[in-house]
Amino acid sequence: MNIALWITTGLLATVALAGGITKTFLPKEKLAAAHGGEWTAHAATGFVRTLGILELLAAAGLILPRLLDIAPVLVPVTALCWVALMIGAMITHGRLGQYPLVVLNLGYLALAAFIAWGRF
Repeated sequence: MNIALWITTGLLATVALAGGITKTFLPKEKLAAAHGGEWTAHAATGFVRTLGILELLAAAGLILPRLLDIAPVLVPVTALCWVALMIGAMITHGRLGQYPLVVLNLGYLALAAFIAWGRF
């Protein structure tokens, strides 16, 4: 079970890191032109950057506390925060009619729920 949780956590942390880097460092116009990033065209730049920073923190929060054995309870707490983030993403993509992305976000939500359940 521990190995499955580490694999799932690594996968989700990689997703969070990739999303965080793009939202934090790419220009908003480039994000808006990419598939799945259309929602950024109508969002404030600060909001997009804030989401990117939160995703970078999520990547760290999923891995580092357990790896370093410093406040490992932060791993399932981070996973629950990711669940909330994915609910928001699903609503946003659903409003834009991007149903394949809703399903993808549901998959990420399921991974985060598994991590939260397994680490609590």
